[in-house]
Amino acid sequence: MSSVALQGNASGSGAFVVTSPNSNSNRTLTLPDATDTLAGIAATQTLTNKTLGSGLVAGASLITSGTAVASTSGTSIDFTSIPSWVKRITVMFNGVSLSGSSHPLIQVGSGSVLSSGYTSTGNTITQSSTTGGLSSAAGFVIAVGAAASAFSGHMVLTLVSGSIWVSSHSGLNSTTNVCCGGGNVSIGGTLDRVRITTVNGTDTFDTGSINIFYE
Repeated sequence: MSSVALQGNASGSGAFVVTSPNSNSNRTLTLPDATDTLAGIAATQTLTNKTLGSGLVAGASLITSGTAVASTSGTSIDFTSIPSWVKRITVMFNGVSLSGSSHPLIQVGSGSVLSSGYTSTGNTITQSSTTGGLSSAAGFVIAVGAAASAFSGHMVLTLVSGSIWVSSHSGLNSTTNVCCGGGNVSIGGTLDRVRITTVNGTDTFDTGSINIFYE
């Protein structure tokens, strides 16, 4: 059986007191199997070789970036394995266009992609104040609506409570138009994926790139 030894410091004159808390429960404090210096709550110390688990540190924001995906082919792009602690996701579009006149559609899900139950609208505003747009129950829609119209901007998805998420987006459509809109959906579980697809499901991505970051 290993033992615990307390060793004083011959150079000091103060008393080191180990105080028990006011508790009626038995507690066990397990010391690390290492030659080390313990960290204290009130002490000013520098931590090295430590790994923080998933979640947020009080007073700090933990932002994680995904890996940018070239939106040059295919009808959908998925970002999966999003951690359960995430409360906000930003989808970033860099010059993304489609092969036809459909519109980008962002869907979320818990275990699988949800393709119904959304309340969503997207609008395009020109410099001459002409507006146009559409609504969708299949996802959060971005109104672009013309082949080769490249969209650059953001869609922000935010957890309100439970499994209810809201969206808002804005950005540049082509070179002179502005896109904006928003929506909400209840996904019935913990969000773990985001899909970027199209309203008609057949137009393909043909230029640009897409990425996300979450916090």
